[in-house]
Amino acid sequence: MSENKVVFNKPNDTDDDSDDDTVCLGESFFMNDNYELTTFTFGSHVLELLCLQSASTDFDLTGQLVWPGARLLNEYISNNVEILQGCSAVELGSGIGITGILCGRFCREVVLTDHNDEVLKILKKNIALHESSDNPKSCAALSAEKLEWGNSDHLNQILEKHPEGFDLVLGADICFQQNSVPPLFDSVKELLSRRGKERCKFILAYVSRSKMMDVMVTKEAIQHGLQIHEVDGTRSVIANLEGVIYEITLQ
Repeated sequence: MSENKVVFNKPNDTDDDSDDDTVCLGESFFMNDNYELTTFTFGSHVLELLCLQSASTDFDLTGQLVWPGARLLNEYISNNVEILQGCSAVELGSGIGITGILCGRFCREVVLTDHNDEVLKILKKNIALHESSDNPKSCAALSAEKLEWGNSDHLNQILEKHPEGFDLVLGADICFQQNSVPPLFDSVKELLSRRGKERCKFILAYVSRSKMMDVMVTKEAIQHGLQIHEVDGTRSVIANLEGVIYEITLQ
């Protein structure tokens, strides 16, 4: 992770421009890594994972928290485990890994991805925690990989290890920045195309926070040559926000 610095000027009654008038703060100043082991229950499935209870001030570290869309997707998964049985899956924007690790109880293989190096550290810790002798419930091979959406090098490195592609692409609460949606769908289309029409689908747990984003998600899917439809019975209110499960496939 790069060591970006923020410079604040100290109040000073003189015109002295010496270096003593500035304070340089590294990226770690804005970082919270006080992770707590937290229990999550989805149906009959219980997970214990390290996560934050409150966010870092660095917006890029949102993956340290569990967001409403992850809870929505995990409830859907726990009620529909048959769609995962024996599948290979890749999760986009895994954060602490709460969805991918749950999927590991039903899939044969799950690749969990995130773009942020600090988030990848906690993701790998949670995978190791789940795969320990005290947690033998995973039937899948779990791995963590770096993936910045739209980065073909990152995606190619993953696909070199998994040349047949994946049966499922998963994403939970990953659409909240407008500039990230086009590259997200660039990566989704490439992943879906690897397996071909009707052989792979993208399951997206979407939480509505603005009408503009609602429209943008549907628009980008269509512009990328994808079909998007709402899964019946999944629209619900979670954390005072409206959420829904979408299935997205190649046209």
